[in-house]
Amino acid sequence: MKYNIYLLLFVLLCVSCGEDYVPKPKAFLRLDYPEHKYNQPDFTGLPFSFETNKLATEVNVKPMQSSVESYGVDLQYPSMKGTIFITYKAVNNDEEILEKYLRDAEKLTIEHMIKAEEVPPMFPFENKKERVYGVFSEVKGDVASPAQFYVTDSVNHFLTGSLYFYAKPNYDSILPAANYLEKDIQHIMETLRWK
Repeated sequence: MKYNIYLLLFVLLCVSCGEDYVPKPKAFLRLDYPEHKYNQPDFTGLPFSFETNKLATEVNVKPMQSSVESYGVDLQYPSMKGTIFITYKAVNNDEEILEKYLRDAEKLTIEHMIKAEEVPPMFPFENKKERVYGVFSEVKGDVASPAQFYVTDSVNHFLTGSLYFYAKPNYDSILPAANYLEKDIQHIMETLRWK
């Protein structure tokens, strides 16, 4: 009986050690995001308006305490665990205030360059008809905010925004979502209207 068990184990061992194995094919995570569909949220009482993606299911608007008229708008994307934070500040035809806002907006991008792997050139934006001028900045790498932007009419209005995710920065993991939301940021810039 013992002999038969040893023989069976030996046969199984010899048969199982063959070279005929099939490696698993390389696979990539497939993330399908819905097509961009936009709507016009109710920004009654605010000095600006723009279209938002319907995927931003939570749009929170709050007045901010400041010496000038200021508002915060949070576009939350719960399915992507990300938020576009937008801040509006009145310029009131004050060139010094505008220069301060511009420096602060550019400082945010510079702060993220420390951990950046690559900083592509900034993309200027101009819509002369609606008096919207600004810059879109992208920062590649394990950074907290992979995209920032600001727009102004150079006289009365200044609006800045940045994209953040509720996760530890891992560029490879958030890249598909970041690319998707960067298109939303560009759409915000294109549809922005001052009141």
